[in-house]
Amino acid sequence: MTAHTRLLRRLATGGVALLAGVVAVVVLLRSPACATPPDSSPHRGKATFYDLAGTTGNCSFPPPTDDLYVALSRSEYTDALACGGYLDVTGPRGTVRVKVFDTCPECTPGWLDLSRTAFQRIGSEVQGVIPITYRAVPNAATPGPLSITFVEGSSRYWWAILIDNHANPVRSVQARTPSGAWMTASRTDYNYWIIDQDTGDGPFAIRMTDVYGHTATAYGIDMVPGKRQTTPVALTPKILKPSGTKPSPSPSRTRTKPPRIESTHATAQAPAIESAPQVALAAAPAESCG
Repeated sequence: MTAHTRLLRRLATGGVALLAGVVAVVVLLRSPACATPPDSSPHRGKATFYDLAGTTGNCSFPPPTDDLYVALSRSEYTDALACGGYLDVTGPRGTVRVKVFDTCPECTPGWLDLSRTAFQRIGSEVQGVIPITYRAVPNAATPGPLSITFVEGSSRYWWAILIDNHANPVRSVQARTPSGAWMTASRTDYNYWIIDQDTGDGPFAIRMTDVYGHTATAYGIDMVPGKRQTTPVALTPKILKPSGTKPSPSPSRTRTKPPRIESTHATAQAPAIESAPQVALAAAPAESCG
């Protein structure tokens, strides 16, 4: 569990007349074993804010560079299933897109604990607690390519990875060992995917499936603990050009700008690949969930 400095919680837990009856008992993600897609319809709730105070969130991600993140109640966190997904949160001053980054043990369903920066985008910090609506965002843009990092202490006998920039919540992870066998990883509450048996030393093919059934496989992932390995694979579907779009008159140099996404979530250019595993998008079918 992370050691947070959470602000203004007593005000929220003590009750605010303005918010009485506002919070709906909503669970965005219900079953980590056989996950259904998040409900993307709007839900009503309330928001507070907190500071990390030098720690990291329960999802184990590094803090987002834009400082826009959210901690969820235990029921909405769903044993880390929600980690890495995105929510659009609307308050009195507008809407902000935040990454699911942490769990808030004292929060009830519908109570979102935002980063201070995110809270300031949609409400007055002086208020401390504000009414909101929020919804899950399928296929959200990410600040970089999907990455895989072997956790410090990983070995062929304790295989543990952290996956980041996957946009949609990840439902399952499998690894193909050098012997050709596929092994299924289990997820911890702190968002590591672990295979607790002899996997060999790699390199590995790692197959990921999200809650919408999108599947991608990265190949040639080396077991180098602590090294973030970025990949060109993605769990989100590609954005296709509208039908009838005319080609550019100068295709050799001119590139069409992507459509503007109306969101406060700033999407940066993909960083340079920090390591160069040989990767490819696999045509593996989505796993059944029955």
